Amino acid sequence: MNGVNVVNGTHAMSKTTGTHDSTFSALREQLQQAAAAFAGGPDALEEILLGMVDDVDRAVHEPLEIFPVCHHSPASALAMARRLREKQPKVVYLELCEDMAPLLTELRNCRLPVAVQAFAGDVDGFPREWAPLSVVAPVTEASAEYQAIAYALDTPGVELVLVDRSADHVFQWDLRDGRTARKTDDAPGTSADKAPEAEAALHGEAVGVEIGDLRPRFAELEEHLLRHGKVRHWSEWWHQYVEVPLGTSDHDTYRQVMFLIGSLFRRLAPGDVGRLRVDEDRERYMWTRIREHLAATGTAPEDCLYVCGAFHAVSRVEEFGLHGTTGTFEIPPRTGTTWQYGLIPSSHAAIEAQFGLAPGSVSIAAAEWAKALKRTRVQPYRLTGQAGAKKSSAKKSLTPRPRGGQAAVPAQEPPAGDRLSGFLRRPPVLDALDEAELLGWSVDIVRAARRNGYLASTADAIAVFETSILLAGMRDRAKPTPYDFQDAAVTCIEKDTVPGRRDVRRLVEIMMGGDRVGQVGYEALPPLARDVYDRLAPLGLKLQQRTVQRALLDMASQPELRACSDVLWMLRRLMPHGAARPIMGERRLGERSIQESWDLALGKHQRALIELGYEGVSLEQVLEQRLRREAYGPQATAGTVLAAVEDALLYLNSHRLADELGTHALKVLATERSVDGAPEVLRRIRGLLTYYRTSEPALPSWIESFAKTGYAHYCTLLPVAFRDEDATVGQVAAMLGFLFSMEGLALSLGCDRAQLELAVAQSHPEDPAKTALLWAAQVQLGTLSRAELRSRCDALLDNPLVVPAYPRYLSGFVHALEPVPGLADVVVEAVSNAFGRLPDAVLLPWLPLLITTLRSGAAELAPLLIREAGRLFPGRLADLDAWVPPWRMPQTPPATRRTRSAGHDRRGVALLPAHPATCDAVAKLLGCPQGWAQADVPSPSGAGLLAAHPATCDAMADLLGCDGPWAASGPSPSGAVLTARHPATAKALASLLART
Repeated sequence: MNGVNVVNGTHAMSKTTGTHDSTFSALREQLQQAAAAFAGGPDALEEILLGMVDDVDRAVHEPLEIFPVCHHSPASALAMARRLREKQPKVVYLELCEDMAPLLTELRNCRLPVAVQAFAGDVDGFPREWAPLSVVAPVTEASAEYQAIAYALDTPGVELVLVDRSADHVFQWDLRDGRTARKTDDAPGTSADKAPEAEAALHGEAVGVEIGDLRPRFAELEEHLLRHGKVRHWSEWWHQYVEVPLGTSDHDTYRQVMFLIGSLFRRLAPGDVGRLRVDEDRERYMWTRIREHLAATGTAPEDCLYVCGAFHAVSRVEEFGLHGTTGTFEIPPRTGTTWQYGLIPSSHAAIEAQFGLAPGSVSIAAAEWAKALKRTRVQPYRLTGQAGAKKSSAKKSLTPRPRGGQAAVPAQEPPAGDRLSGFLRRPPVLDALDEAELLGWSVDIVRAARRNGYLASTADAIAVFETSILLAGMRDRAKPTPYDFQDAAVTCIEKDTVPGRRDVRRLVEIMMGGDRVGQVGYEALPPLARDVYDRLAPLGLKLQQRTVQRALLDMASQPELRACSDVLWMLRRLMPHGAARPIMGERRLGERSIQESWDLALGKHQRALIELGYEGVSLEQVLEQRLRREAYGPQATAGTVLAAVEDALLYLNSHRLADELGTHALKVLATERSVDGAPEVLRRIRGLLTYYRTSEPALPSWIESFAKTGYAHYCTLLPVAFRDEDATVGQVAAMLGFLFSMEGLALSLGCDRAQLELAVAQSHPEDPAKTALLWAAQVQLGTLSRAELRSRCDALLDNPLVVPAYPRYLSGFVHALEPVPGLADVVVEAVSNAFGRLPDAVLLPWLPLLITTLRSGAAELAPLLIREAGRLFPGRLADLDAWVPPWRMPQTPPATRRTRSAGHDRRGVALLPAHPATCDAVAKLLGCPQGWAQADVPSPSGAGLLAAHPATCDAMADLLGCDGPWAASGPSPSGAVLTARHPATAKALASLLART
């Protein structure tokens, strides 16, 4: 009722002024009679119908000419081109974000369709979860907004003024309405339907802003129109009942019909208060900007043209028109968010997906636009130098040349009378069947289908031709539309299944004009994108093409390509998957490939490259900013910070940044109270430690501090982690791996090993896997012998209540190979004993659990276990029957072995004298100052050598695993006694070093 009151007040105002009260009086009487006949008396229907006429009357008689349009409508673009050539306005007011105006001149460097984008990575004044913010305005050649832009930019003395809200206000008003999830919001211009093609994602999650979002917001109305119009979707209804009739209509009829449609959809819109408030505020915003510009420049309203959507052209706000109320609407200031502006590639599929249009509708509209230009001979406006457009002469007049050589006469505008009555009473014009056009379509679709694997023939072309005419007749059409032809092609050619990637419906879209994908020219790119293309120029590839191109880099013969390799690796790190994909070659810490092969698709991912330019002026700057953002983010862990350190060394070779981030990783580690990131911390710090030890003369200070702090940190968390049910056995194993692998470095920096021993002693796990892991840690610390560990494993197998949980113990032992790799033989023994001792009735149900446990919990450690098993088990099947496992061989006490060696086996006495070169090698290995072999002694004596170096003998015995010291507690024994005591050691020494 509020809207009706506003209309009635406006109509009363028009009567008091005596300006245009009788323009649509005949139409009002007809609608009143129709409403009374249908509704049985005056009611809301009459108010709606008469209110629609009042809206049209008000918009038509506005002193500032309003040109209503619909987005990507060939009829609107054709009417716009005609009107611009007739009126030649000096100022064009355009419904587009006002802060995008400086970027429109770059359209001449692009190939349409493209989208003007406003982008903000860091937000100030908006919720953080909204970032990044993005607003796009797609532009196609078959659109009224492009005609207005091209006219204004290429015509001297014409000013283009964008009057719509800024990109900042787009999100301000969403925040004002209480919306908290920008990416899932049904904002105007967005659609939940996602096209399957990759081009549909060219706009990403940006909010679409476009002129003329004209579609019923009343679902029942749209359903009614589609059902009675015998069409499937809204795009087809618009093409059949609006595009075709308005394509040949005059200017006044076009305006009044568009005003009427806009008023109908506006009055039958549902009561969405938030959306209605945004629409009305946009209208107040635009009229406020228009009046401000007119007041500032003094331009006459008759020299201006206001281009806006038909929905906003019939606005009922008080600020509407030049005589509307002023001072009632204040434009709020912008937030502190810094916006970046640029052009990104767009496509027909992206526009359809974002604005909820039927697939292929924009492509069909482009084909209709080209056909309309040929039929009407209207000369459209194109920006000078526009990529993909025909070159036009600079001397060509903006007005059509008159025939017969007569002088050009300014076009006389017909009086703006009632054109709606005649248009609504006129029966639909039935276009004659263009058999040549339809026959050409049928032949072309069969040819395209055969190229894509369909078994189509001439008979199918005839069937498509006849079915198109049949479907058009069933839908009360004399001439088949492209949608009728598309249905006929699917029916006749796509018999059962789709053999290839494209179906017939997609082939028709391609044939009608295809999914044209725009391209931003080099001059319109941001500095970062131009810099990337310049740095990759030595590759000799056309990187702006959308095809995938192969780049071969041989840095050995062409060292200048190393710079290209650095750029490609940074692009792989920064851009989406597929933009730069390595085929051959890798980059690791301390390693560089001499040959690389890449698949590059930068043209296909041009939008992502352009958005990188919003973040910085070079790849190095953007990468450094992202690494800092990841490292200092609120969700950053020690593992992610160490990953940033690794990337700083890998891609930027920046030790300064690596040291800074490494110091921050130390702080993050000290604040962590869980062990979730322990595996990643262990993997990253091991790689960094290896890199610094092999490539740098000394370890950086932050690595030493990290090892020292991490040692104390994980010692503190170890008892809690063993008891925590949420901590996995892999995470606890990673903690122990850090402690044992960093132990030497940590102890050299002042850490106390007793802290680790106390932490292990205080650990009392209940989980079987963690219990086995604790036993392994005790073996590494020396508090548990291997014999005791073997006895505990045997006790587990002897206990029938524990046997079902034995796989979990084995999982803990396998994870123990991470911190204690020397236990591989014990793990192999534990698995072998289980298979050897358990009966089949117990083993067979238990085996799947064992396999799944090892696969899910310790898949990366299984190779170490397999290698150890391969070393212990015989390599031939024939040897398996007589093979005795090493752990089942009788073990002789150490005292007995020494006695037997001293009393019965003295063959080792002659080993060292027989191999003088071996003695010299051992001496050199152990750092002895003098050689063992003397030049003046013809045959060196092994007894003298061993007697002269008792410490060497002890070290060698310890190295080779011999029991007991070689040097006795008394005076140094002779070499004969030593070699006689340890013949196995002598043999191993000769086998290891001699062989000469």
